[in-house]
Amino acid sequence: MSTVTIPAKTHIVIPARFKSTRLPGKPLLSIHGKPMILWVAEKAQAAHFADDMCIATDDARIAKVCIDAGYEVVMTRADHASGTDRLAEVAAIKGWSEQDIVVNMQGDEPLVPPLLLEQVKTLLVQDSASVMATLYEPIEDYHTFMRPSVVKVVSATVDNKQRALYFSRAPIPCDRDVALVLATTNSADVNSNLVTNTQELTQRPAPKHAYRHLGLYAYRVSLLQQFVHWPQTPLETLESLEQLRVLENGGKIAIAAAALQLPAGVDTQEDLDRLNAMSFIEFQSVKHY
Repeated sequence: MSTVTIPAKTHIVIPARFKSTRLPGKPLLSIHGKPMILWVAEKAQAAHFADDMCIATDDARIAKVCIDAGYEVVMTRADHASGTDRLAEVAAIKGWSEQDIVVNMQGDEPLVPPLLLEQVKTLLVQDSASVMATLYEPIEDYHTFMRPSVVKVVSATVDNKQRALYFSRAPIPCDRDVALVLATTNSADVNSNLVTNTQELTQRPAPKHAYRHLGLYAYRVSLLQQFVHWPQTPLETLESLEQLRVLENGGKIAIAAAALQLPAGVDTQEDLDRLNAMSFIEFQSVKHY
């Protein structure tokens, strides 16, 4: 008797939390007269490669806005340690096959080009040994390279596939010459000459192979099923980066340069003001990426 193979499906899930340290109620804040979460959902709906999409939230206010706009909402627990844990609950509630792929679309990035969502999904499909996929873009300036809020990633090519080696809020890979000067200027022997050298170093471009990790992920449902049973790992806790839990448990993460530049998301009031300061036509035009 032959076995019928059911093709894997692709699901886009948008985790949306009301609580935010820097910007409370962020998903419901208005951008050009519409709650931000609805702009994000509209982008996800434009990603025609996916079989379906939904918003995952633990907040009734967010749920009502999305349902009233015609989007599917999955209510989740409020005690998840990470967005990946929340996605795992959605996959369990929906009963998705372990072969299916889930694309995690951040609820605070209303300008994400749908092409990048498709790219990260395709990357995972093409690397059967990886359980997860993500994207990066080059860091051009040293100030951005040094910022802890900018997550850096280093990778290597193994078996003709590019895989992530480590993610960090620290400036990696380390520029040895700059690190030595900075270490010296922090000592008791600081002098004006060394300070001048430090200023010159930090004004130069970021080091070669400095990459910013983009918060776009594709997961196999089989990984999500395992992820929730793994305790938070030491490096994940230290860096506050959930993807390190996968690496620390031996999982491979496929990675590639983003095909398009990812417009900045909304982390602060200044970010929100910047988007509202754009003309409506300019804001809308990003949908055509």
